[in-house]
Amino acid sequence: MPLSYPYRHPGTPLRRGLAALAATVLAAGALVGCSTDDGLAGSVDAFLTGWRSGNLDKVGFVDPTGTRVPAGTVVEELKALSGDLAATPPALRRVGEAEVTKNLATTTVDIRWTLPGGADWAYQRPVRLRQNAGDDRWQVIWEPQVLHEQLTRGDRLTLRRTAAPRAGLLDGAGQPIVTPRPVVRIGLQPGEIPDVAALVGRLDAAFRAVRPPISPPVDLADLPQRLRDADPDAFVEVVTLRDEAYRQIRSRIYDLPGTKFRAEKLDLAPTREFARALLGTVDPAQADDLAAHPDRYTKGDLVGHGGLQGRYDERLRGTPGTTVEIRRPTPEGGSTVVTEAFRHEPGPGQPVRTSLDVATQNAADGALRGEKRRSALVAVRVSDGAVLAAANGPGAAGENLAFTAQVPPGSTFKTVSALALLDKGAVTPQTIVDCPRTSVVDGRAFKNSDDFVLGKVPFRTDFAKSCNTAFVALAPQLGPDGLAATGRTLGLEGSWDLGADVFTGKVSTGGGPTEQAAAAIGQGTTVVSPLAMAGVTAAVARGRFEQPKLVLDPAPAAPAAAGPPLRAESVAALKTMMREVVTAGTAKALADVPGGQVYGKTGTAEYDDDPAHTHAWFVGWRGDVAFAVFVEQGGSSTASAVPIAERFLRALR
Repeated sequence: MPLSYPYRHPGTPLRRGLAALAATVLAAGALVGCSTDDGLAGSVDAFLTGWRSGNLDKVGFVDPTGTRVPAGTVVEELKALSGDLAATPPALRRVGEAEVTKNLATTTVDIRWTLPGGADWAYQRPVRLRQNAGDDRWQVIWEPQVLHEQLTRGDRLTLRRTAAPRAGLLDGAGQPIVTPRPVVRIGLQPGEIPDVAALVGRLDAAFRAVRPPISPPVDLADLPQRLRDADPDAFVEVVTLRDEAYRQIRSRIYDLPGTKFRAEKLDLAPTREFARALLGTVDPAQADDLAAHPDRYTKGDLVGHGGLQGRYDERLRGTPGTTVEIRRPTPEGGSTVVTEAFRHEPGPGQPVRTSLDVATQNAADGALRGEKRRSALVAVRVSDGAVLAAANGPGAAGENLAFTAQVPPGSTFKTVSALALLDKGAVTPQTIVDCPRTSVVDGRAFKNSDDFVLGKVPFRTDFAKSCNTAFVALAPQLGPDGLAATGRTLGLEGSWDLGADVFTGKVSTGGGPTEQAAAAIGQGTTVVSPLAMAGVTAAVARGRFEQPKLVLDPAPAAPAAAGPPLRAESVAALKTMMREVVTAGTAKALADVPGGQVYGKTGTAEYDDDPAHTHAWFVGWRGDVAFAVFVEQGGSSTASAVPIAERFLRALR
């Protein structure tokens, strides 16, 4: 039988004793078992402890008429009434002084729920007790209103979640990158299609004609089965296209039997490929999201995946709102909401401002659009280091090669080697340096692309024509660590904090003569990313290293410090040589690009032991825009990377 508790012995001052008890306010979770001398306060404390633990065997209960109520019944009713909140009992504590009138007492209890999402719902309720005439023990008067004033038997508390408005990613001008844009949902009505196979074939041909190609391609393999399974008058969706893509093929599909079209607007970036790998995507919560974070996401939530959308998902999505409702059963066997007990409004997400420039990003995406090999183009503003574009070609399959590729830089690294040689006074642009067909270092042969030979020519010509053997001959003057030291003054190997993952390079150091020779021409163990080389190029253009900037708000906590000013004479000489690459060297295709003088350096980088296997590079700048182009397995840079650079620069006019 449940225990109740004696109030106190006759003769003890009633009000003084109750005041002393009420002055001690205890959190229910910290309460311990009560002795039979604890009286009224002990009965209340035992009830609060048992409420949280689910064990009320030490508490006596009666209903408002005085009829005994089993403790187990109270446990079950508390659980049923708590409904969606039953798994997380509230924090409970007594407050104030109890009021006692003869054999009845009332004490106030503070009830505080922590709701999903972190919202607090707090309120106070009176708990009534009756003193048993037979043994002076206090028993709790059980009624649903103890839990909430508007609850009756059979009711339950339910939670309703309201998603917060998701904030957007902003460009460098503070404008939303993703905005509502017109789309067309293309669907089919099964009952109007006489020949499914013929229709599917014509749709497939039309979708393949869209330029740029739809990525991923529209898969129609299961469409016949979906049509068979659907009602004759159903709208079976095939694909949703941006309006500009739909208009390309409208005349080919509009009059096909069974086709239906719905014009809508969706939140989209300016183009389908716009900085896609960098920005990431926003999709309905997937099974993996729900399993990994059941307390954060619920079905139907929008979740950022990859890129900045994933990295800043918590900031962008805001905090969901929570409403506690009281539901009451209906005679028909259902339930209805009778009142709203509590509401916590959603907190809108906060935008993330980037440095991206829409026009530059569009130009970069367009330059890579036709490149099927894995490729990247990243552009940085020289004056302040702002990342203006981070494009990855279709072959990158969602990987942000622009920031995270770890590949040899090839002859683009001769910008670093040349700067190191100029700083040491080992050469000037006019110094004659021999360029033979082959140079052998410790038994390893180094040769020029296509086995060309220049003979004894000024160093500026060796640089413009990208003579490997000339740089191999000069490598000993740099020593085992000279390249790494110069690379660090240009930002390589630095700890960059720009709000996204980035590989800042690893420069060969401490190697023997063969490794030093390979490093001087961007081979060996030296690896970089396109963004790292764009940072190097921008540093040369401005005369000092400045860490590239991507996320402006919230500002990264620990960006790399600016580098020291580069030696002015060396930088001036290097700029002259990089201009000659375009006017008389390996990048002459850029000589007539309008919009200002182009400076640069081509690069062909071997990535294994087969000299025929090479990546293609071009780094350079025009005006205030420095950039790097990378094409994996691109072969000759003049045949792949330079044409991409040309398309990019012409689009920027």
